[in-house]
Amino acid sequence: MQIAVIGGGIAGVSAAYALLTSERGPEAEPLDVILLEAEPVLAHHTTGRSAAQLILNYGETSTRVLSRASLAFLNQPPSDLVDFPLLHERAVLSLAPVEQAAAADRLLADGQAVNPLVREISVSEAESLFPPLRPEWTVRAVLEPGSYDIDVAGLHQAYVRGVRHHGGRIDVSSPVVALVRRSDRWQIELASGAVVSADVVVNAAGAWGDVVAARASVPPVGLQPLRRTAFMTPSRYPDSAGWPLVADIDHSWYVKPDGIQFLCSPADEQPSEPCDAKPEELDVASAIDRINAATNLDIRHVASSWAGLRTFAPDRSMVIGPEPTEPSFFWCVGQGGTGIQTSPAAGRLTADLVLNGEPGRLFHHNPLPLDQLLPDRFRH
Repeated sequence: MQIAVIGGGIAGVSAAYALLTSERGPEAEPLDVILLEAEPVLAHHTTGRSAAQLILNYGETSTRVLSRASLAFLNQPPSDLVDFPLLHERAVLSLAPVEQAAAADRLLADGQAVNPLVREISVSEAESLFPPLRPEWTVRAVLEPGSYDIDVAGLHQAYVRGVRHHGGRIDVSSPVVALVRRSDRWQIELASGAVVSADVVVNAAGAWGDVVAARASVPPVGLQPLRRTAFMTPSRYPDSAGWPLVADIDHSWYVKPDGIQFLCSPADEQPSEPCDAKPEELDVASAIDRINAATNLDIRHVASSWAGLRTFAPDRSMVIGPEPTEPSFFWCVGQGGTGIQTSPAAGRLTADLVLNGEPGRLFHHNPLPLDQLLPDRFRH
């Protein structure tokens, strides 16, 4: 069976790796997997611009299941695929000013449903964990242990190594311009004029997911890319590298220690067309104002800034599975900012559905609300 995966970000490489490492019987047809990436390098867009934080208490119900199911791989990836650990513990500290105080109860309930260690702490304890906090700004604080920094580059490269080790092929600078189903096979035309033939197509094109679908004459699922801005600013605190990620409960800003700097964001969601996203000065300025109001970081200098696209389906749950109007076309899109932390399970689920039509062993102990993920939900 020949399978073409479109997209070289975390969704595409994890799906390709899962396909090639799926448990299959001795009588199963051999797999020939090719990954097609439009850019000259892999992970050029969203994957390479991630804040790289794993938070179990984040996203829709289906996303949280995929995050839990991904922990084993992230904690203990195959030793031949990685050079260093992929996870490093970093707690998340959520802060509420007076106007956000009631929302802390919801955050506590949601967090404790997936992580019993989530708890409310005093403002003074929050200040001890994040000394620049302005205690007069905060009335409630919620601490979420069991969250982690993710080595995104290391994780992405692990999948790339795995794909190549298991005989997969990766072609960069290969934009797909047309897909035609002919004689029970896909003929995939590239911008170079080359044609790739495949039995199955996996659409892992991120913000371009609906664009790829249109080129295959498949109806869209309504993906909306949302621009998010981030920037780096130097730290004046010698011990800040071990501090928690700090955010307000309404997600209007966050600050994450990153070595001798802080990674900051207004946590914005600005609708965008699929593109190579660029930061807007106004978004950076608004984040600085909010962060300086809540903390004594006194940000005055931005070392670097960037933006990425976080792409959502209309219900903000991922879209994974076969297209009802063309069952040989599979979706793996709509990760919406959780694609890194869910990639082991999302890739495995995609492979299970391509090869067997149902979730496999990984989900026996991680019951999955599959109806929240399948593209069928957009076809009624």
